[in-house]
Amino acid sequence: MADGVERVGRGGTWGAAGVFTAVAFVAAGALGAVQPATGVPTEVVQLTQFGPAAGVGVIALYRWRRTRELLRGGGGGRGVGRAAGLLGSAVLIVALTVLAYGTLRGGVGFTPPGALHHSFALIAAAQLVGACGEEIGWRCFLQPLLRTRWGTLVSSVTVGVVWGAWHVPVFAQAPAYAAGFLVATVAMSVVLGTALDGTGGPYRLLLAGGFHALVNLGLLLFMDEESGAVTPMLCFGLACLAVALAWVGRRRASAAAPAPAPASEAVPAPTTLHGT
Repeated sequence: MADGVERVGRGGTWGAAGVFTAVAFVAAGALGAVQPATGVPTEVVQLTQFGPAAGVGVIALYRWRRTRELLRGGGGGRGVGRAAGLLGSAVLIVALTVLAYGTLRGGVGFTPPGALHHSFALIAAAQLVGACGEEIGWRCFLQPLLRTRWGTLVSSVTVGVVWGAWHVPVFAQAPAYAAGFLVATVAMSVVLGTALDGTGGPYRLLLAGGFHALVNLGLLLFMDEESGAVTPMLCFGLACLAVALAWVGRRRASAAAPAPAPASEAVPAPTTLHGT
C-alpha cells in the first residue's frame, strides 16, 4: 500500500486516471467558455479551476468507495513544521521570482492590494476556493492514485506534467514561455507531493490549496507573468525548480539518516564516581 490506499488492478488505476484527466480538460474548457456570461471576474477566480473537481465528481459517480479512500488518504496531519515548510515554500517561490526578475530588469512592479478592481479579501478567499477546486483533483485524487503504482517523485512529476498540459492556452505563447511554465508546474508538483506524502483528508486539501493560492496571490501582486512575457515566466520556473530541489534533497537526507537505536541497545552513560 501507499498513502494508506489499497492497491487495485493496474487497469483500474489507469482507467480512473484517464477518465479523471479527460473530464478535467473538458470541464475546464466548458467553464472557461461560460465564464463571461456569468459575470464572475477572472481577477477574482477563474471557473476553469473547478475542472479537476468535476473530474473527481464523475469518478465518484461510479467508484465512490475508491474515490473516498483516495481523498481520505493515509492519515491526518504531519505536524505544524511540515505545514509551515510547505506554505513558507510558496512565499519563497514568489520571493525568488521577484528577486531574479528584479535583478534582470532593475526592479519589479508592485500592485497595491487597494489598487485592484475588487476587494483583496474577496480575491484571497476566492483564490483559496479556486485553488482547492484544482487541488482536490491534482493532489488529493490523481497524486495518491498514481502513488499506489509509483514512488512519490515519479508520481509527482507525472501529475505536474498533466497539470501543466491542462493549462492549454499557455501553449499558444512562445515556446520558452511554455517551457518555463511546465518547469514551474512540475517543480511545484514535486514540492506538494513530497510535503504532503502520507497526509490525507481536509488537511491535505487545505495545505495544497493554501500553497497554490499563496503563489497565485504573490504573482498577482508582483509579477506580470500571465502577459505572455518570457522573462518573468522563466524566473518563476527556475524559482520553483530551486525550491523543489531543496525538498527532494531534504527528503533524501532524511531517508539516508540512520534510525535511532532502540533503548535496549543504547550505550549507557559513564558512571560518575564521587569521593575518589
